[in-house]
Amino acid sequence: MCTTIDAGKIGRLITFPQAHPSVASERILIVDDEEAIREIVSSMLENAGYQAMQAASGVQALEILGSGEEFQLMLSDLMMAEMDGIALLDRVQDCYPDMPAIMVTAVHDISVALAAIRNGAYDYLLKPFEREQLLAMVRRALEHRKLRLENRAYQSNLESLVAARTEQLRQTMADLERSYDITLEALGDALDLKDAETEGHSKRVTAFTIAMARAMGMSGDKIRIIARGAFLHDIGKMAIPDAILRKPGALTEEEVMIMREHCARGYHMLKKIPFLADASEIVYSHQEKYDGTGYPRGLVGDEIPIGSRLFAVADTLDAITSDRPYRAAQTVQAAREEIKRFSGTQFDPKVVEIFLSMPDSIWEDLRREINSHARKFAFPSKFAERNA
Repeated sequence: MCTTIDAGKIGRLITFPQAHPSVASERILIVDDEEAIREIVSSMLENAGYQAMQAASGVQALEILGSGEEFQLMLSDLMMAEMDGIALLDRVQDCYPDMPAIMVTAVHDISVALAAIRNGAYDYLLKPFEREQLLAMVRRALEHRKLRLENRAYQSNLESLVAARTEQLRQTMADLERSYDITLEALGDALDLKDAETEGHSKRVTAFTIAMARAMGMSGDKIRIIARGAFLHDIGKMAIPDAILRKPGALTEEEVMIMREHCARGYHMLKKIPFLADASEIVYSHQEKYDGTGYPRGLVGDEIPIGSRLFAVADTLDAITSDRPYRAAQTVQAAREEIKRFSGTQFDPKVVEIFLSMPDSIWEDLRREINSHARKFAFPSKFAERNA
């Protein structure tokens, strides 16, 4: 292509002080179909300490880039015969997004320059240009590239740091949760010592409740809340006098009323503990019945937390299939018939349907596992994960 640079201009452009190249100078690819222009620009850049390589066309520039040569900047003419600067820019932007491009043009039409910038060029330079114009623009483009790369590295490091801190926090919370669960298991063991007749009951009903919650497709977080509520359902009995709790005979009406306070007492014990706030609602309502005849609040249907409705079936299953002083343990089939009979009155029909769809072997296997590992029982949140 023809340019407006004449011989006098060329002579003036190439007479400048010599600069010492830097040890790690940036590499710049010069693309122009006029050899004289390439030589002038290359001399300017090399004397300013940069490394320059020339390409006589857009196709040759792509070949050089495709060979693995790495450049920090590209200077390209806009008007070239074989592949114009815009077409080259499109290819470069796709394959080498970290290499900024300065487009050089002799067309003094602002729309042409703006089109180049819209297509991804860093800036444009009009011919004829002075050496200092060129070098100033090159410096800005290279600084822009450096800042972009530093910002990306910063973002990457920041994301890694956030991920590491998040994982550290997750592990800390997991450790804290485990310590909470160990504390809760100790509370459950203390309750078993206070009420020896029901030893292992809390662990069994928790396992049964977890199994039904999983069959309903509940999330792990929800199951853990329900597990804690089921495990601690009788924690309020810690506040019931031993004379009533361990009385061998029938309770008086007044004693029955005191015994029934264990739901509210357990609720008030737990609701002040943040990680047990949701579980405390299950403790509060674990003696409610689906038809509203339960206590302490006479809740009806879905007013009763789902964890409590699941627990109600699990509690009855364990009561019927466990030995009692007044009778021997009955079969799971007997428990099935009893629970089915009270569907819609004592129990939520949807929960009963889930329970009846599950095979007897699940309950027998869970009971066997808990009874055989009574001293090594992991708190239900971990028990639930192990038996997923």
